[in-house]
Amino acid sequence: MTQQRFTNKIAVVTGGNSGIGLAAAQAFAKEGARVVVLGRDAETLAQAKTSLGRGAIAVQGDVSRLADIDRLIAQVSKEAGRIDVLFVNAGVALFAPVEQSDEVLFDKQFDTNVKGAYFTIQKALPLMPKGSSIVINASSVIDQGMPNSSVYTATKAAIASLARSLSTELATRGIRLNVVNPGPIETPIFARLGLPQEAMQGMAKQIVGQVPFGRFGSPEEIANVVLFLSSDEASYVHGTSIHVDGGMASL
Repeated sequence: MTQQRFTNKIAVVTGGNSGIGLAAAQAFAKEGARVVVLGRDAETLAQAKTSLGRGAIAVQGDVSRLADIDRLIAQVSKEAGRIDVLFVNAGVALFAPVEQSDEVLFDKQFDTNVKGAYFTIQKALPLMPKGSSIVINASSVIDQGMPNSSVYTATKAAIASLARSLSTELATRGIRLNVVNPGPIETPIFARLGLPQEAMQGMAKQIVGQVPFGRFGSPEEIANVVLFLSSDEASYVHGTSIHVDGGMASL
């Protein structure tokens, strides 16, 4: 029988109740980890916990609120004692032309995608021993000029830059940090854009036309890379960024 890669490991996934986060959480559980997920929606969070099996921990919260991150870390400390893997995944995507963007759109994305990511890492570090791993979910859009996404792209570029600086800091502590950059992925985030069905289909067709593989990726395809970066197989991989986008950003 093949040894599971995360046996006796504690994996924490923010935004772990849907999409890429849920796929990663389920993959960690399948590989033997005890999984902790944070999510905003109570219904999907409960479903996620059930799918993750015995011992899973689900915490309702929003990473844009530091008190919620504190509750997450306190519960992990109490029930698990440490964090071996941290997947900083929670994020929001709101699209609008620059002249239609407003303070609410700007603050919501920066509060979740940048502030939330930064303080999730900061507050998790006391529970992370030497040999643990952090993976940040950024986006392949940081290397593209995608219209109507200036604020979203800026948040993802910010956390990619943040990752480079933190990688240097954490190397002396023996904590690895890497970034995964998904391309267009079939996740519920697109359904939350509030666009009419016809507009959604047109947007999807336009995006797929830019992908050499000619299709959207799946959350499981991102999860596979997250697990590799988090595992001992990637023990000498640190401070790197991997695009998982069907060649969209590089070809």
